[in-house]
Order: sequence, then C-alpha cells, then structure tokens
Amino acid sequence: MRWIIFILITSLVLIGLSVIIIIGEERNYNNKIYPNVYINEVDFGRRSKTEVLAYFNNLNRQFEKVRIDVLYQDEPTATFSGEQLKIGYDATGIADRVYLIGRSPFFTSRLYQKLATILSWQNFKFVVNIYYDKLPVQEYIASAKEKYDKPAKNALFSFENGRVVSFRQEEKGQEIDEERFTEELDLLIRNLEKKIDNIQIPLQIKLISPEVTLAKANEFGIEELIAEGKSDFTGSIPERVHNIILASSKFNGVLIPKDKIFSFNQAVGDISSLTGYKPAYIIKAGKTVLGDGGGVCQVSTTLFRAALSAGLPIVERTAHAYRVGYYENDSKPGFDATVFAPSPDLKIKNDTPASILIQTEVDQINNLLYFRFYGKKDQRKVEISPVTVYDVVPPLPEIRQDDPTLKKGVVKQVDYPAWGAKAVFDYKVSNGDMVSFEKKFFSSYRSWQAIYLVGTAE
Repeated sequence: MRWIIFILITSLVLIGLSVIIIIGEERNYNNKIYPNVYINEVDFGRRSKTEVLAYFNNLNRQFEKVRIDVLYQDEPTATFSGEQLKIGYDATGIADRVYLIGRSPFFTSRLYQKLATILSWQNFKFVVNIYYDKLPVQEYIASAKEKYDKPAKNALFSFENGRVVSFRQEEKGQEIDEERFTEELDLLIRNLEKKIDNIQIPLQIKLISPEVTLAKANEFGIEELIAEGKSDFTGSIPERVHNIILASSKFNGVLIPKDKIFSFNQAVGDISSLTGYKPAYIIKAGKTVLGDGGGVCQVSTTLFRAALSAGLPIVERTAHAYRVGYYENDSKPGFDATVFAPSPDLKIKNDTPASILIQTEVDQINNLLYFRFYGKKDQRKVEISPVTVYDVVPPLPEIRQDDPTLKKGVVKQVDYPAWGAKAVFDYKVSNGDMVSFEKKFFSSYRSWQAIYLVGTAE
C-alpha cells in the first residue's frame, strides 16, 4: 500500500514538474515550431511558419528555372520548364502541418507532443515530396504517340508451286512506353530535392513483334485454292481503273491468320492523293463529284464475293445506297460491299483450319478483278439462295450539272440511270449437321438518275 501511495505521489510530482517546465518553455515557442521537428531531415525546430514558407518558396523559385529535355533517338523532341510544370512543394500546407505539433486540439496528444519535443523524448519527422502538373506531359505523350507509334508489319506471302513464298520481310513496330516514361520522370523530378539541375529523359520505346514472320512460313497449313471472287469493272474511266489496281495491290500476298477478324479498311490504309490515288467520280451529298479513290469499292465488293465463296463468317458488310452498274455487269443485285474510312467497313473472319493467303489479279484486257483465297479446305458446305429482287421503282429524272472544267458546249455523261429496288439472299454455312454461320443479306437501293456534266468554260 505504501508503495502505491509513493508511486502516485511521485507521478503527481513529475506531472507537476512537467507542467511547470512546459509553462516555462512555452513562451519561447510563441508562434514558433516546437523543437525536434524535422522536414526531409532538416531541423525546423524553433523556427516560425514564415521561415518554413520562405525556405520552401525559395526552393520553388529554383525549381522554376529547371529545364526538362525529352529525347527521341538522342535528339531533343520536347522541352518543359519547371515553371510550366509547376514543380515545387506545397509550402503553405507543409508549414501548417509542422506548426500543429504541440498544438493538437486533443489535450492528451497536445500534452504528450509538447513534453516529447521540449524534453527531447522523440523527434517528429516529416517527409514531403515535390509535386508537378502532369497535364502538359500527358498532352505531349498523346501527340508523341501519334508521331512515333507505328504498328508491326506482318510478312507478306505469295503462293507458288504448292508453297508459301515471302516477298516482304516482316517489320517490328513500336509504341511509346508511357508507364515507364512517366515513372522515370517522376523519379527524376523527386530527385531535384537532392540536387537541383536540368533534366534529360529519353522517350521510352517498346518494340512490337509482328504476328506473322517468315520463320513461321511452314506453320500456316496453306495447301490449296479454297475460293475465288470476281467482278467486272467494264465501263470504268482510266482513273477508276488506276485506283482499282492500286487498292487491290494492298491485299496481294496478305495473310489472314487463323481465327482472326480481317478489316478491309485497316488493310487498304489511307486513301488519298498522298498515297497515289487519282480523282474519280463518286457520289457525295447527292451530287457526282471528283473524289480521291473512286473505284475502291470495286475491290471491297470482290473481296466480299470471295469470302462468300469460301464460306467465311461476314462480320460487317454494308450495301451501296444505289445500284452501281459496275457491280451488276456479272452479278445479280446484292453482292456488293461499300467502304469508307473509318466506317462502313467490310470485316470477315477466318474460321478455317489454316491461315488464308490472299492473291489478287487485275485483268485489264477483260476488265476483271480477281481475289483468290489459298488455305486449307474442310468439310464445310456453302449455300447461297437465289436473289429476290422486289419493290422495284424506275430511275429518277436525269440531272445536268454545270462543270467549269469542261469547255462550253461539251456534255459528258458520268452516271447512268438505275432502278431502285430491294434485294435479299440467304447465306448458310454448315459442316455436317451443324450450321456454323447463317445470315440474310438485305440491300436497299434508292432509284438513281442519269447525270450529265455540262461544260461552262469559255
């Protein structure tokens, strides 16, 4: 019992002495930070909030002068200033946080913190990091990806004498490694607190391997001709024929890997004068005008017919708005496919046992375009019903449009009347008793008119 009383009395004496010490010392810390308070290993005890603000604001002014150069292949491609990125510390927030030590709103915490700092029981250590505005960096990365990212290029193959022969080496692609770049930039900026200096950082690039390489030539299982698509472009002007030849060349030798969906628009690429296409007459906003790439739909239509012949799933296909004479030179209505980047697109899936190699041929003497698919046949059966054509309506009255590129008095017919109609046919692919793909293809064609260009040039 005596020991308990002794301990209680001693504790009260110690508390009393502590309170006396705190009261005696507290006047020394009026509007100042208590002792033994550190920020990033720097002792800020006994300093005022104003001094803390001045210290970090001074660092921030130095950070503003920092220059960050981004390099691509050892050459500068972008420069940021510290001021632009707002590199620095939250000086006000830091000063407020450290000033709260010993000034907690809770009595027990406040008492302990005062005793711990004044009597040097504990050091209160704060670690603060540099921040910066990441938006300008993100905007730069987005523009850099447009400039420097490039897809991998698959090897292209030709089928000759029962073997696949490559005629273009595959190429690796690349893309900016955004995650790695931002991580390294974060680290370099954080290290400015150790040494303030200009920064150079390379764009981090990761390589993309192509899916199809020359080394895999014997693994594709290509054995034979499995399908052919054909269309007749008789009546095409020379510029349209040029575009048909150019666009079809983009597909010659292309390989469709097994179980992959193939996009016409992706394979054909950009269609413009910059990529070699010539102006040919197209329909735009209800008028016949010259536009780059007229005739490309002859190529998509022929690919569509080859895919039907092969019994492939047609993932996406859109009919033309009106009946185009070229596509009915050798076919009933409904076997056409229009394309325009980015949509509509023509997409097919290779669900055959092997890869499919595409070969194209343009017979300029007979005005015929061929798409041939080489691969491996299976037991699939393709059924295409006869086309039903209905709701037939006559052509609209002819249109005559002034053309300042033709001499006065010259009349040139650039389009021909077409009857409006709807067309439908059934497409069914089966293997034994199992139907693997079935679709009803509808086409709705508006009636069209003959269009004449009338020269107005003197």
